[in-house]
Amino acid sequence: MKNIGVIGLGSMGMGIAQSLIRKNIPTYGFDLNPQACNALLEYGAKAAGASAIEFAQQLDALLMVVVNGRQVDNILFGGEKPLVEQLRPNTIIVLHSTLAAEQTKNIAARLAPYQLPLVDAPISGGAVKAAEGKLTVMASGESQLFDQLAQVFDAISERLYRVGDEVGLGSTVKTIHQLLAGVHIAVAAESMALAAKAGINLDVMYDIVTHAAGNSWMFENRMQHVLDGDYTPKSSVDIFVKDLGLVMETGKALNFPLPLAATAHQMFISASNEGFGLQDDSAVIKTFKGITLPEKKA
Repeated sequence: MKNIGVIGLGSMGMGIAQSLIRKNIPTYGFDLNPQACNALLEYGAKAAGASAIEFAQQLDALLMVVVNGRQVDNILFGGEKPLVEQLRPNTIIVLHSTLAAEQTKNIAARLAPYQLPLVDAPISGGAVKAAEGKLTVMASGESQLFDQLAQVFDAISERLYRVGDEVGLGSTVKTIHQLLAGVHIAVAAESMALAAKAGINLDVMYDIVTHAAGNSWMFENRMQHVLDGDYTPKSSVDIFVKDLGLVMETGKALNFPLPLAATAHQMFISASNEGFGLQDDSAVIKTFKGITLPEKKA
């Protein structure tokens, strides 16, 4: 791998691109946000811009860190000059976005006529782990592609799990993970909302839970946002509207009941409907009425 492109320079994609640069891997960054592109150029990217088309012939692999399947589809196959027609054959497409397994399989099938192999590689760890190059990757795809991408995965991840050769398996594992993540955030919000209603000091409640058996990584991380009154999105409410929607689609396809996931999904939909969709996913707590939450300190 000589030249690696990263499409999507949000908090996760920026961290991935910077981790590659720190490992002296020639890196190209692409995003519609010019500030993000300029920031990556200053960090040491070979090039950055709104579109990968101009640099397509130079890339050996393209890491996609965008929000959803629609964006993946538009970037790869949309426009008068689809990106898939500009990339050299055997350029590896690494799909880091969270998609349903069937979506991922469909994309792989559409890439095949262009001789563009796909690695199904959803990620977890948040912006902090992305910036540290310590993501967890749940990946599936042909074994030789992982050999070719060894330096890339070494640069961006702390743990790489190969869950199989079949594209779609990585997406399924990530979907199951997002079931847990979404339910944990929802129940964390519910518990802190109940504490607020009961008149319990939320700082005390937080300290007790984070030193007792009821704690979870999501409680510890997201309820700190609530205590800070800071809902600047690290991962937004609308992300979990999407991801838990994928969970429900997976359950439906397998004719498998998911009662807790369904309830959490409705909670995030309610939060989005009330205008909190672009706020941090911990803002799901704002759907509980009759409570007073901490305000952001000036």
